[in-house]
Amino acid sequence: MKHIFFSFFLLIAAGAVYASSLEEKPAVIPVSKVMTHDPVLIKQGDTYYLFATGHGISVMSSKDLQNWKFEKPVFDKAPQWAVETVKGYNGHTWAPDIIFHNGVYHLFYSCSAFGKNTSAIGHATNPTLDPSSPDFKWTDHGKVIQSVPNRDMWNAIDPNIIIDENGTPWMDFGSFWDGIKMVKLTPDMNGVAQPEEWYSLSRRPRTFNLDEKNAGDGAVEAPFIMKHGDYYYLFVSFDYCCKGLKSNYKVMVGRSKTVTGPYLDKDGKAMDKGGGSLVIQGNKDYAGIGHNAAYHLDGKDYFISHAYSVAEEGAPKLIIREMTWTPDGWPIVNF
Repeated sequence: MKHIFFSFFLLIAAGAVYASSLEEKPAVIPVSKVMTHDPVLIKQGDTYYLFATGHGISVMSSKDLQNWKFEKPVFDKAPQWAVETVKGYNGHTWAPDIIFHNGVYHLFYSCSAFGKNTSAIGHATNPTLDPSSPDFKWTDHGKVIQSVPNRDMWNAIDPNIIIDENGTPWMDFGSFWDGIKMVKLTPDMNGVAQPEEWYSLSRRPRTFNLDEKNAGDGAVEAPFIMKHGDYYYLFVSFDYCCKGLKSNYKVMVGRSKTVTGPYLDKDGKAMDKGGGSLVIQGNKDYAGIGHNAAYHLDGKDYFISHAYSVAEEGAPKLIIREMTWTPDGWPIVNF
């Protein structure tokens, strides 16, 4: 959970690693050595691109998912709209999502202040992800949504974009407070469609008498929706990230035949009523694992996330695993 102050130091340290690595222009880095937070993935041509939390949004590339190199961050400096909108935001940008839609790459990103739902989600586009292309240029379109303390019981971070079977874009997002929300976007994805359509997708019980400015103890965040067969699958992370060896992050899932839900777990319990079936959790090698994404690439399904390495004293490491499915259609990730 981003509001835990330990996360500030951990993520700043990760950002320093990115910055140092860029300055030193390292050789290719094996996947087992990659430190990251909140990774998402996309492929253009024969190259995979990874976007993650970091100053300016961290970017890496790979030809084989096993060996990675650093690319230039998306932003050279913090977007001015975000600095003006989110008090305390300094360019350390969280939890992006990347999709290709209507011939353009769309990047969504989180700007927030630690411990508050003083947050906003931004949107940028690029015609290509290849930095050597003459067409390569990120264009920032500014704020999509914003959450404000004492006004909103949700937190505008951790965006994920899903295009439904009708070509309509939806954004699911959220962290703690009242859980995971979904909102319909305009066709260009620069804002909320009118009339507004909002849905609650996942939530956990919250102590009743907590101040609404408090993130609370309903530990759910980092939604990601994947279509597989007849179902949309909603992955979320339960419990706590960013605490090193004390992290107990785990990934839960539910499914629905409609993108707006309700998403039900294996027992038929709705995720907006506290449901969720376990996909993956920490083990002897990793204290916790979460903030995942899931993709169909090159004829296979992949699960990508970060996990806290026991051998490396809780360092957040990149995890990429092939994902398979049970006969009745539930995801399996060997970890």
